[in-house]
Amino acid sequence: MAPTVRPTVAQPLSPHLQIYRWTWTMAMSVFHRITGTALYGGTALVAIWLVALASGPKAYDTVAWFFGSWIGRAILFGYTWVLMHHMLGGLRHFIWDFGYGFDRDRRLGLARATLIGSIVLTFVIWALALVLR
Repeated sequence: MAPTVRPTVAQPLSPHLQIYRWTWTMAMSVFHRITGTALYGGTALVAIWLVALASGPKAYDTVAWFFGSWIGRAILFGYTWVLMHHMLGGLRHFIWDFGYGFDRDRRLGLARATLIGSIVLTFVIWALALVLR
């Protein structure tokens, strides 16, 4: 007697995002990855600024004009937030590396602190920069 062959049904190999409930921890983990990638763009901006600085006054004036424009400042403001968010997300992971903060309330608190802290730090940095200018 030949073995019975069942029709193959395409089933996912692992759970997909559609079956998970979106959580603060999950969202901050995704943002941590996104901000890590965005830091590459910010590093390119720093490199452009340094090359312009080394290239002479005309090149530097052009780059300084761009970064002083409203679009340049908006980009720098966003880069500041990206940097602060990624730093605080890294601190959150560093705390976890020591085995702390895994209970539900602390996980939620750390995730919220990452987002709120990055926003507050960005505004504090910009306020200080504009006042001390």
